[in-house]
Amino acid sequence: MESDCRIQPVCQFSTRLTPRLSFSPRCVAVYTVLWLLTATRICGAAVKSEDQSKAMAAGSAPCWQVEEFVVAQECSQCTAFEAMSWLACSTTGFVEKINCATSKKDEYKSCRSAVMEERLFWQFEGSMVGLTLVFSFLVVVRQRALDRLASEKVRKQIESI
Repeated sequence: MESDCRIQPVCQFSTRLTPRLSFSPRCVAVYTVLWLLTATRICGAAVKSEDQSKAMAAGSAPCWQVEEFVVAQECSQCTAFEAMSWLACSTTGFVEKINCATSKKDEYKSCRSAVMEERLFWQFEGSMVGLTLVFSFLVVVRQRALDRLASEKVRKQIESI
């Protein structure tokens, strides 16, 4: 049995050159339920992360969050073992050693490397250029198809005269 949720092209000649979208009420209901489930998951994840950050602030926060600190070692890339074992390394893959002033504790803090940021920037730029090329190609193809339909319609109208 075929799905009710599909695009049905218009078979008659009309002033519209684009296909009409036709969805059954059941299809709309399914899409609405899927949208609600997705929205609920996203909102639930935001609430959980907010609760975790409040618990972290209320509990034993790292010394660099509550007091002055000095950077003892600049931001450097973690080794494979450090990335698996240290919580600070797991978020960005880079860590810096800091010394807290009042408690005199040495701790490690996650940081963002300039090299990593530049690489991520160029990856983003490359993907945007790629998407631009793909969608430009699709626009050209779609425009040619619409022009062909319009000229075919005009040709048939002229022939019928």
